[in-house]
Amino acid sequence: MEKSMLTIDGLQYCKWDRGIFEQLQAGGVTAVHVTIAYWENARETLSNIGHWNHLFEQHGDLIMPVRVAADVLAAQQQGKTGIVFGFQNCSPIEDDISLVEVFHQLGVRIMQLTYNNQSLLGAGCYEEHDAGITRFGRVVISEMNRVGMVVDMSHSAERSTMEAIELSSRPITISHANPDFFHPAKRNKSDAVLKALAASGGMLGLSLYPFHLKNGPDCSLQEFCVMVAKTVEMLGVQTVGIGSDLCLNQDLGVLEWMRNGRWTKEKDYGEGSSADADWPAPLTWFGNSADFHNISRGLADVGFQQREIHQIMGENWLRFFQESFSPA
Repeated sequence: MEKSMLTIDGLQYCKWDRGIFEQLQAGGVTAVHVTIAYWENARETLSNIGHWNHLFEQHGDLIMPVRVAADVLAAQQQGKTGIVFGFQNCSPIEDDISLVEVFHQLGVRIMQLTYNNQSLLGAGCYEEHDAGITRFGRVVISEMNRVGMVVDMSHSAERSTMEAIELSSRPITISHANPDFFHPAKRNKSDAVLKALAASGGMLGLSLYPFHLKNGPDCSLQEFCVMVAKTVEMLGVQTVGIGSDLCLNQDLGVLEWMRNGRWTKEKDYGEGSSADADWPAPLTWFGNSADFHNISRGLADVGFQQREIHQIMGENWLRFFQESFSPA
């Protein structure tokens, strides 16, 4: 990977330590959107932010917080990786709309309205009935637009996602998912959703999580990059980035927390099979963030021009952050 290439990952959830920060640096990753909450309430999320403040103190030579898009460029200039806080669920705001602004003031820049299930804001992609965005969801979207917090519909159901795109006065993101023409996972998105996202100026982060890829852990680099090419052909290159959904050093208990939270006593097996009850095997060509150079190389191999590769690897995300992170 070129030293000059801006590289931004639209989503990771790792057990963060210095080794992983060094992998980010080795892969030339300029910024990464990190998950700091799934099912946590407000108080628990504050503790997670406090933990990140400690990481910034300990590893300030490698990482720095991102509050505005200019911080991404500052991180690049300083040879660091910028950290963008995000929620994969709306649980941290509980039923209090004022917490949207509070968490924005604490650095949170992206929030999913749902995580697989029906939430107070909308329907998740695992629900049998998708009732769309709720009354509370409508006012939360408006408040997120006002303060500069991005609406993320990665784990949301179809109608809810389409309504969020329509209701939001600012472009939204699907930060980590793939087209369902590539692989029909519940989390992957229909052509209709992706075309609406692109038409509204939104951003799609293509996922490297094996369960969302054709052939799972055996998906080849070429297959992934052909998917990128077909997605770009459908949506335009300006809509597409990478949202790896990389989850490193996490034990099975963390996977169960992601899927089960506190809402069920039963095991939730993701796509519905007990074969999916554990973390998937990693891709041979993308084991950690140090392998980002493989993606840029693979994109070149399937015919992308250098300018397009720069856009997909990070420049599109930077433009989106520039448009999204400040108050309206």
